[in-house]
Amino acid sequence: MPLPVLPEFSNELLMLFVAVGFAAGLVDAIAGGGGLLALPVLLSAGLPPLAALATNKLTGSFGTLSASLHFLGSGHARWKRIGPAVGTAFVGSVFGTWAVQHLEADFLGWLVPLLLIAFAAYFAFAHPAGDAPPRRRVGEGPFRYFLSPLIGAYDGFFGPGAGTFFVAARHGLHGDDLTQATAHTKFLNLASNLAALSFFALAGHVVWMAGLAMGVGQFTGARVGAYAVVRHGARLVRPLLVVVSLALSLRLLFSEMG
Repeated sequence: MPLPVLPEFSNELLMLFVAVGFAAGLVDAIAGGGGLLALPVLLSAGLPPLAALATNKLTGSFGTLSASLHFLGSGHARWKRIGPAVGTAFVGSVFGTWAVQHLEADFLGWLVPLLLIAFAAYFAFAHPAGDAPPRRRVGEGPFRYFLSPLIGAYDGFFGPGAGTFFVAARHGLHGDDLTQATAHTKFLNLASNLAALSFFALAGHVVWMAGLAMGVGQFTGARVGAYAVVRHGARLVRPLLVVVSLALSLRLLFSEMG
């Protein structure tokens, strides 16, 4: 399906895309939820909702790639441990991206904010001291073959908070410490972003000029955010996860009521 006629992007608007991309990449690398910043700007620039969602997958891929490379180089991400789950996240996102183009996403509108509020409470009150991992409740197999593709499908289908869901699953259920959970999440999120981006691009929904401009900023911001996670760990990640979860939930709830 071809894109509708879009407005011309001025140099000032392109610079705004870069700046917003930097802020989104910074937040996303630390706690997820960068789309909370990027999507409203893309929509206000005149992109239709599906085009904004598709373009946000392009910008998000820049950010998750940048953060993934930094975490891999710093030794906080272990590819042998996370690699198979990356594959299942990719497959899940393929199904989710196909579904969003054929089904209504309204039924998620109330469920997702409630889940995000629950995650905010968990990160605010559970294991408040240090970066120590909680007790493992889910082994590698269930995470790899159930949770990873499930969250990947959600990311392809709807998207907001997917990075936060991945962190919550790796930390609260699988037992990674917060720094490792954040590092591993970037690879999972990169896979789900690339899967969704591939399908959206084939369908002609990606607005490349806007996405590339925002992606440049997001790549840089994500590198800065990943460095901050490695340096400060849970002291930085935990409060931002609480803030991002609550901000996402409030935004989604208000959009449903509106």
